Amino acid sequence: MREHNRTIIHPGQMEQQMAAPHVHPAPAVTGKRRTFLGYLALMGPAFVVGAWQFGPGNLTTAVQAGSRFDYSLVWVIAVSTILMIFFTDMSVRLGIVTPTSLITSIKEHLGKPVGILAGFGVFGITLMFSVGNAVGSGLGLSLVFGGSPVVWTVVCTAAVGFVLAFRNVYGVVEKALLVIVVLMGIAFIASTIVAQPDWYRSMEGMVPSLPPGSEILIVALVGTNFSINAAFYTSYGIKEHRRTRADYRDITLADTIPGIIAPGIMTTLVILVAASVLGKTGAEAGTINALASVFAPLAGPVGSMLFALGLSGAAFSSMIANATAGGTMLSDAMGRGTHAGSPAARIVTGMILAFGLVITLSFQSSPVGLIVIAQSLTVLIAPLLGVLILVMANRSSLMGELRNRWWQNLFGAIGLIAIVASSIRLITLLIG
Repeated sequence: MREHNRTIIHPGQMEQQMAAPHVHPAPAVTGKRRTFLGYLALMGPAFVVGAWQFGPGNLTTAVQAGSRFDYSLVWVIAVSTILMIFFTDMSVRLGIVTPTSLITSIKEHLGKPVGILAGFGVFGITLMFSVGNAVGSGLGLSLVFGGSPVVWTVVCTAAVGFVLAFRNVYGVVEKALLVIVVLMGIAFIASTIVAQPDWYRSMEGMVPSLPPGSEILIVALVGTNFSINAAFYTSYGIKEHRRTRADYRDITLADTIPGIIAPGIMTTLVILVAASVLGKTGAEAGTINALASVFAPLAGPVGSMLFALGLSGAAFSSMIANATAGGTMLSDAMGRGTHAGSPAARIVTGMILAFGLVITLSFQSSPVGLIVIAQSLTVLIAPLLGVLILVMANRSSLMGELRNRWWQNLFGAIGLIAIVASSIRLITLLIG
């Protein structure tokens, strides 16, 4: 009798269990309307990328652009931001569809050597960024608290190492960077309001132009604002959150677009303030004191301190994201783990932090110039990463309905042309 009851009940239970995945959850997921807090919960990966972009290199090059060339280079930020959105969007979709990680999928679809090359390429870029982060952190904190910038570089590097020692590395990093980005945004908006730039002339700066002597600075601006390696890393953040295809549209609205536009707006505001303040005197921001004077209009010495805090915040946030991303993706390339908390990722992260510290200690004569050169060199590796993102986003067998549309490929091609042109121009400048 017991066996007979089991025979009757068991198939019914099995029918309910088999029907649930195919009938019930799908409408509930795709038709669900998110609350405001639900949209806030989607924010994260693109803002990590934005914090990585908006480091001391970005801040320094933006100040130099405004002080030396007035409003004429605003167009570089606008174009770079648009292209960055498209490549970040591709990486988001790749993060949703790839079974494990982006580099692992590259190995499977394009060959193991290509995946390894991509991992080492990102690692090389993060080494360059680590120099600007280390320099900027020391300079900013020395202005706030006094003392040697070198000592503060060591202190900030140690503090970042402590943050990255947490078990849930990515979760800690994401929350910290979201707060820092918001605070920096408020500070830069306030500075712009007080500085009162010429808004009409700033609109004229949206028209592309190449002022004499601006080539290396334009390359540096492209390298920091159209950061393909940062876009590349977005897929890992999406994978950490286990986002699905049903989340894609909401992610685009709540995370991808605002997360990339935010650093673009802040960079533009820095250029406007620099053009308004330093542009009137004809001064150039070749020293850290000149950089700090950009924010003096906010409240005299307090304004300068605000800039110093902004520089330190940008350096700290970018240092965290940069080291985490480089460690994670090189670990993935070597087959040692796809998460930021893996032992190999932590070791590589430490190497990146140490490299920035050593170079900073070795070249102290021209810190601002060192930041600009380091940021410029990143565009030499970026074309490879851009090609890989574009190729992977067009693979039907992997992407399915999330494969690139023609207009996404159009902007992707424009982005590749821009980054390749920047690389070629940098090489000719270095040779010359």
